[in-house]
Amino acid sequence: MTSSSGSTRDLRSDIVFTFMLGLACYLAWLVRDVLMLVYVSALFAVVLSPVVRSTAQFRIGRWQPFKGSAIFFLLLAVAAALIAFGFLALPPVIHDLQKFVSDMPTRLPGVLAKIKTIPFADRLNTDEISSRAQDFASHAATYLLYSIGDWAGKVFNVAMGFILTVYFILEGEGTYRWFLSFFPAEKRDRLDKTLRRAEIRMGKWLVGQGSLMLILGLTSTLVYLVLNVRYAYALGVLTGLLNIIPVMGAAICVGLALLVAAVDSWGRVLGIAIFYVIYLQVENSFLTPRIMKNSVGLPGLAILLALLLGSALEGIPGAMVSVPTAVLVAELIDEYLVVKDSA
Repeated sequence: MTSSSGSTRDLRSDIVFTFMLGLACYLAWLVRDVLMLVYVSALFAVVLSPVVRSTAQFRIGRWQPFKGSAIFFLLLAVAAALIAFGFLALPPVIHDLQKFVSDMPTRLPGVLAKIKTIPFADRLNTDEISSRAQDFASHAATYLLYSIGDWAGKVFNVAMGFILTVYFILEGEGTYRWFLSFFPAEKRDRLDKTLRRAEIRMGKWLVGQGSLMLILGLTSTLVYLVLNVRYAYALGVLTGLLNIIPVMGAAICVGLALLVAAVDSWGRVLGIAIFYVIYLQVENSFLTPRIMKNSVGLPGLAILLALLLGSALEGIPGAMVSVPTAVLVAELIDEYLVVKDSA
């Protein structure tokens, strides 16, 4: 009698647990965008924490900054760098854009004539292209107005991600301890050591990514200067910074550089295109696997697969956190699934 009632209670518990698990999965799916934002912010907090700790160790006389002031000084340095870049790079770009828009009606026939000199481009309907370009210029304000909502949502997500990252850096230790409290005490210490090892490896990802950004920024600036492309230094800096976004960052850089070069010469467009084709092959097949392998200790194939899966699942945010996530998964698999020899 007792065993029958006990099995009935177990069955009810299993049914309730399954129902609650399904409900939790459904709710997680509904708020997946928010969860992704929280996850990305938490990962960036883990990656940036070593930088904050290093900044907090500086001393000026007897004064030593605590974590909050270290974050403030880092933000101040980044803001100062962005403002300086804006003051140096934006005025000539804005001046040339204004001149280009004002001269567009007179320069458009010449641009179309250059297009006709390209092989197979003579088949294009240049009259239709001209009318569409003029129509776009006349309705640019309308297009911009319709896109404000989408851009406002993206800016809000970036701002919230930034705020969450700062809070995770400031209060991350308490949040981490709260997370560990959900696990039994006998398993807590093992999980804590595993996650601490993953944190050290994930922190090294920033060093590897910074190296890739620096290499691309310097090489692209050199190519722009050799080809005499406008705004060579500004484009070089922007190219290096955007390389923090895997795959898409390079695509944006190529588009900007080709657009600027097309204003002056198709030869420069060809030169930039050849450079990026060669560089992307070298970066994807040689630089990224080796630099990231030395930084985070993952095989080159695992890094490439992580980048592909991250970009396929969540686009730009997924690609940005793909390598740190792969490090975390690899550490957990190595600790809990890999059978190690006792010898």
